[in-house]
Amino acid sequence: MNEKERLGQLDRDFFVAMHEIDPLTATQLGVPGYDHLLPDPSRAGAEAGAARLAALEARLQTIDQGALDARDQVDRDVMAHLLWALRTNLEDGLWAKDASAGTYTSPQSMAFASIPGAPLPGADAVAGYLQRLTALPGFFDAVRTRYQEEAAAGWRSTVVGIRQAQRQLEGHLAREVTADPLLAPLVESPAATPADRSRAEEVILGHVRPAMASLLRALLDDLLPRARPDEQVGICHLPGGEGMYRRAVRRHTTTRLDPEEIHRIGLRVLEELEVEWEEVGSRAFGVAVRAEEVRARLREDPGLRFQDEGQILAVVTAALQRAEAARDSFFPAYRIADCVVRPIDPVEAGNAAMAYYRGPSADGTRPGTHFVLTTDPSSRFTFEYEALAFHESTPGHHLQIASAQTLGHLPRYRRHLDAEVCAYVEGWGLYAERLADEMGLYTSNLMRLGMLSFDALRASRLVVDSGMHHLGWDRQRAVDFMWRSTATTGSNVNNEIDRYIAWPGQALAYMIGRQEISRLRSAAQTRLGALFDVREFHGAVLSEGAVPLSVLEGVVERWKAARGGGGADRHPVAVG
Repeated sequence: MNEKERLGQLDRDFFVAMHEIDPLTATQLGVPGYDHLLPDPSRAGAEAGAARLAALEARLQTIDQGALDARDQVDRDVMAHLLWALRTNLEDGLWAKDASAGTYTSPQSMAFASIPGAPLPGADAVAGYLQRLTALPGFFDAVRTRYQEEAAAGWRSTVVGIRQAQRQLEGHLAREVTADPLLAPLVESPAATPADRSRAEEVILGHVRPAMASLLRALLDDLLPRARPDEQVGICHLPGGEGMYRRAVRRHTTTRLDPEEIHRIGLRVLEELEVEWEEVGSRAFGVAVRAEEVRARLREDPGLRFQDEGQILAVVTAALQRAEAARDSFFPAYRIADCVVRPIDPVEAGNAAMAYYRGPSADGTRPGTHFVLTTDPSSRFTFEYEALAFHESTPGHHLQIASAQTLGHLPRYRRHLDAEVCAYVEGWGLYAERLADEMGLYTSNLMRLGMLSFDALRASRLVVDSGMHHLGWDRQRAVDFMWRSTATTGSNVNNEIDRYIAWPGQALAYMIGRQEISRLRSAAQTRLGALFDVREFHGAVLSEGAVPLSVLEGVVERWKAARGGGGADRHPVAVG
């Protein structure tokens, strides 16, 4: 077996390992074959998963890189980062040290978000769904035990995270069983029989909900009395927290940037944005205004709020339609799955960001979905939702993730990457918000102020995430800083800060990734001059799916060289 064949076998083994270790993410990403499984959240499960990944890392190290071509070298480098990131994530187990209801961080939240999304086209899929549902009480029990073990070992969760999980679990327990999201796929599936639905109701009422109630009691009785107050929300207040945060920063940014440097980058970007606030704000309002006045007017004008859920859905749907109509002028002609817009489940709304994206299933039975927060519409700003749509759908996450699924030259595991390569995925989403302006998709200067508000939000994340988890800021200081720096609502600010508390380092990925993609484009335009074509650049950036930033740099450099751009423009930031 030559080196290419050995790498191919390792690709296949890694695909199976990563999805057997985390089958809920497989369901979330539309990867078939794992919808009957659940993760093992126990310490023993984490140790076994980490050992399995470490064995794959050892095999990867024996492959002779010099015997690989450029495309295989990309694959090797992507896998090296992913193996390290997934292994250290299991070893650190930050979710268990900080109970919350974060969508991607707490196991119970991943269950609520992922399990109802499994497509059930036939009897086998229905049987697998019932198998997973039957195992769910044991999963919740294992989550409860893990939380208790970590707390007993000195890793105290935060009060804010526990209260968040309390509201989430109480909301699900209060539902009528007929309205339970765990039942919905069986109600909607043509392959599910009345007996299947009756069996599911019995399992939910008799087993799943008692396990959820037991988890809730453990959070309130065992974790809450010893929880960290709002003055100590950062993981720097936990044993080993400094090292855990540095590893989280590296996982999410795919760089070796230091937390202090990231903090400074955020402050610098916010300062640069002040000029744009004034320029765009003056055009939007018809009079010269200072940056802080623009943000105040956007927050305080009641006319800039939605009146009902339908208005929110109409704005984001129309934005998606405009982007799809303009797509081929800025991108190669991709044949990808459709994208639909859906409201976020009201029970999850209190813990949710303004929106999130779920990719299409690989078998084509489920479209890509832009989930958007629509509860309490009078608290939602009209000017933010166009930029939000461009980030989550087209030209953002939907275009990037759905197109990656069509790249037949990629190993299977690389067609379904999302949070595992966060700086690329979220950096692209933030890049898409600015690109939408270049594409002429914003309907007014007021909507461009929403784009600036999101830029400021992502720059603020660099400051407050490093502030809380590295510098020891308390929660209120982070809330106050973000409130001053953006034009978003108070409820969004609170949701954002609580999300960062539960998911250290992830908030850094957006601006760090966007800056690198923008830098690569600027360097390509400078080097290629009249030979630069934006459609080809975007095709190059998307050509290898989601990759670490250092790998992306190499991909773009090879495209430039092939286009006639000569030597490389190397940069020290994107060091994987």
